[in-house]
Amino acid sequence: MPQPVLFTPTRVGGLELANRIVIAPMCQYSAEDGRMTDWHLIHLGQLALSGAALLTIEATAVLPEGRITYADVGLWDDDTEAAMRRTLEGVRRWSDIPVAIQLGHAGRKASTEVPWKGGAQIAASDPHGWQTVAPSAVPFAHGEAAPLALDRDGLARIRDAFVDAARRAGRLGLDAVQVHGAHGYLIHQFLSPLSNRREDEYGGSLENRMRFPLELFDAVRDAFPADRPVTMRLSGTDWVEGGWDVDQSVTFAKLLEQRGCAGIHVSSGGLHPAQRIPVGPSYQVPLARAVKAAVSIPVIAVGLITCFEQAEAIVGTGDADLIALARTVLYDPRWPWHAAAALGGQVRAPNQYLRCQPPQFRDLFVQG
Repeated sequence: MPQPVLFTPTRVGGLELANRIVIAPMCQYSAEDGRMTDWHLIHLGQLALSGAALLTIEATAVLPEGRITYADVGLWDDDTEAAMRRTLEGVRRWSDIPVAIQLGHAGRKASTEVPWKGGAQIAASDPHGWQTVAPSAVPFAHGEAAPLALDRDGLARIRDAFVDAARRAGRLGLDAVQVHGAHGYLIHQFLSPLSNRREDEYGGSLENRMRFPLELFDAVRDAFPADRPVTMRLSGTDWVEGGWDVDQSVTFAKLLEQRGCAGIHVSSGGLHPAQRIPVGPSYQVPLARAVKAAVSIPVIAVGLITCFEQAEAIVGTGDADLIALARTVLYDPRWPWHAAAALGGQVRAPNQYLRCQPPQFRDLFVQG
């Protein structure tokens, strides 16, 4: 049986990956004042043993007001850096999986309740809330408080915060940084004409709407060690007429590649309540395919990828270079093991677990 493409090695920039399976960043809403807790050690620790090639830390705010919720992880001062270091030391003691971090700012979608308590916006007057900011004073949903439109000082403060967080990520020895430009958060808000109503050089034309996101990418790329990759996650479309779409995504991706972006992670939606998403297996793969046709850097597909053969088909046919798992790997933290068994691949397993290898799959595990 030929080696399945899903279990062949690849590279993202200078980072070597053992296979094509990436653990996507997934918010846990379990931090305290931006500091990681024991939950993150448990959560990331189990996923570090999954057999995937790369583990990505959840959306990490570069400023306190950039958090989606009051319980989000941050990387904006020495205390948040120390808490993350403690978590990483625990993970790295037992796993050599490369670890990336997603850096972001929620913009107008900040100051909300955690999902299992409804996820509604929290008023700035509430102890758990704060005033949000955005490209323009346009609220995300009807009835929500409007964000403050960022002035030049605000833009500079956010840019500097991304730089500081990228430097802290470098000190922590993280293997890669992903800039969060998707799901309706701040960078996406600048890109989409539905949320960006500015009349200065950061709004209006596509070139202007891309200006601040590209400036942020450049700043992060300059601040993070040059031998480690910086990638971008983007929403390939808003799924709303007149909004951000796949053609604009392709243009943006080409410019990112020219600036040294090492990979593009293609998701979708999240910017506008009127979105109409045709949810189904591989529903975002066509967006990844369109971006991949336009760039030479690796492209990562994500979204309702649950079946082993489905994942193999995505990378085997060249629709994307890697696949990312989120909810799928929460439900089945050993999904890469099971995919390797089903497809005839090999996967790394910790020495402590080698004895669980089924006898019919004698070549499944590579010793960890």
